[in-house]
Amino acid sequence: MIKDVIKQIDQIATAEPDRVAYDYLGELNTYGDLKKRSDAYAAKIQEMNLPAKAPIMIWGGQTFEMVASFLGAVKAGHAYIPIASYSNSERLTMIQEVSEAPMVIAIDPLPIKMDQIQVLTPDEVVDGNYTINEKEFVDGNDNFYIIFTSGTTGKPKGVQISHDNLLSFVNWELTDFKLPEHPSFLAQAPYSFDLSVMSLYPALTAGGKLVVLPHEVTENIGKLFQTLPKLQFNVWVSTPSFAEMCFLDPTFDQAHHPELTTFLFCGEELSHKTAQMLKKKFPDAHIYNTYGPTETTVAVTQVEITDDILNKYDRLPIGVAKDDTHVTIDTSKGEKADQGEVVISGPSVSKGYLNNPEKTAAAFYQDDQNDYPSYRAGDLGFLDGDMLFYRGRIDFQVKFNGYRIELEEINFYLAKNPLVRYGVVAPKYNAQHKVQQLVAVVELADGVRDKYSDEELVKKLREDLSKDIMPYMLPQRFIFQDEMPISQNGKVDIKQVIKEVNA
Repeated sequence: MIKDVIKQIDQIATAEPDRVAYDYLGELNTYGDLKKRSDAYAAKIQEMNLPAKAPIMIWGGQTFEMVASFLGAVKAGHAYIPIASYSNSERLTMIQEVSEAPMVIAIDPLPIKMDQIQVLTPDEVVDGNYTINEKEFVDGNDNFYIIFTSGTTGKPKGVQISHDNLLSFVNWELTDFKLPEHPSFLAQAPYSFDLSVMSLYPALTAGGKLVVLPHEVTENIGKLFQTLPKLQFNVWVSTPSFAEMCFLDPTFDQAHHPELTTFLFCGEELSHKTAQMLKKKFPDAHIYNTYGPTETTVAVTQVEITDDILNKYDRLPIGVAKDDTHVTIDTSKGEKADQGEVVISGPSVSKGYLNNPEKTAAAFYQDDQNDYPSYRAGDLGFLDGDMLFYRGRIDFQVKFNGYRIELEEINFYLAKNPLVRYGVVAPKYNAQHKVQQLVAVVELADGVRDKYSDEELVKKLREDLSKDIMPYMLPQRFIFQDEMPISQNGKVDIKQVIKEVNA
């Protein structure tokens, strides 16, 4: 059981400095490199006389220098705010306004001039033999990192994750999953997306390795299929939709990746179809479905998807809560007797949103029954024994013709259709803000457009949907788009689709 994330990584670096920690497309860095470079960042940050515990924004991609700067920040006593350098400049300024960060570390060149705060670049950080006082390290309830939500409407929210929050998550992942010794993790998710933490700190605290698949590679399917077969790792971490994209690569199977033994999925719903396909391609691998909002530190439930689970459930469970965490269902928020809003209590639950007491009070609370804060997830779910099931978002629940409808239930069955790549059902509102129509917005699977007319597609999709959902839930209108809007986190931006339908 790990007691301190930073000290654990440093201990490995001291004991085995030549062990490889980071593989960026063949460019290798060791644990010794990581300690030396992060100590240099910590020493430089301490020179800059920032306000105590003030967060530091870090702008960049997925290079080794990013991770060294993360550790440098927390060694100097400051939480870091990772911002992907493919973001627009407005996001950078919005995060600075909300966070009141006094400094940005520009690992990649900034897209705008920032005169109002200090800017630190890697060439100003000089390597040396620095001794950093461990008493300065971030620990306990101090913020370790702050992840900002995508902020599609209004200002983004900064989710504060403390050292103790992170510790609870890391110890669970290293204990409750069948991970190899010194695991090699795929590091595909950008560091501004909390899914990246599922690879980052479990790898580094276990003496493992991060094998990076950069954002610019994953965005180019040709480059992706050239690069992926060359990478050597044994633990896969991604959203289900990224794995689905990789199914198009004929070499994405156990024969070509015999070392790949474990799959961890989070960030969106894992469909039965995707899990079944993965089982065919990697019959001997362990496949885990996990669930958890950013506000509860990456994930809090897990279930291994076995043949028994696949045979038993059409819509897969999202798992059993980790031992230190309590999941309850607020049935006052659901239409069915056993369903309601998922509420999560435990040591990995955030203290709230940075500099946003109003939204913190709306989502988090403390009661006498729990030693830890509780978070209202906004997710609709139910418990069968200790197994949790997800049924959509409370805020994607609409009333139409007197019926309460879960939009994500329709989305689930729409996405199962082989004609569909992505599908989202959006409510069309009238002037009185009542739902007057359900509109399905669909990006078709490859080659489908060449085979069918729009009329034929609508007929086929409605017929297929009618097998799984009630007639009052069927969309009245279908819109076919070449591309769906994608959020900062690489998922279909449902709120943007709803906005466009109502424009």
